[in-house]
Amino acid sequence: MLTKINHIGIAVKSLDDAIPFYRDNLGMEFKGIDEVAEQKVRVAMLQVGESKIELLEPTSDDSPVARFIEKNGAGIHHLAYEVVDIVAAIAKLTADGVRMIDVQPRSGAHGTRIAFVHPKGSNGVLTELCQIGQ
Repeated sequence: MLTKINHIGIAVKSLDDAIPFYRDNLGMEFKGIDEVAEQKVRVAMLQVGESKIELLEPTSDDSPVARFIEKNGAGIHHLAYEVVDIVAAIAKLTADGVRMIDVQPRSGAHGTRIAFVHPKGSNGVLTELCQIGQ
């Protein structure tokens, strides 16, 4: 079902403040910024080897990422696994009794289809399933 770790999501207060560390200090390749209005975030993607770091900046005080930062501070927000068929992956997890946040795929940043597994269903880790392309 899973093909690889696609990215690690990191909640930040400001993309402008965070990007230079990853791009300039760590030497990651900056891939661009995208806004996901539905989730009230701006997302910066940085490439490291075959994986990516996704920086998440809230665009509203009531966004899930803003609430995460308020509760936990900036830091690791989620782990994303790439799947070939997100609908089949959701169906398998649901059939296995895994608690999902999303029972249908939704649009993610950079042209992906995504779905989240609830942290209570994945040992306390917010887990994202990510299918490249629509």
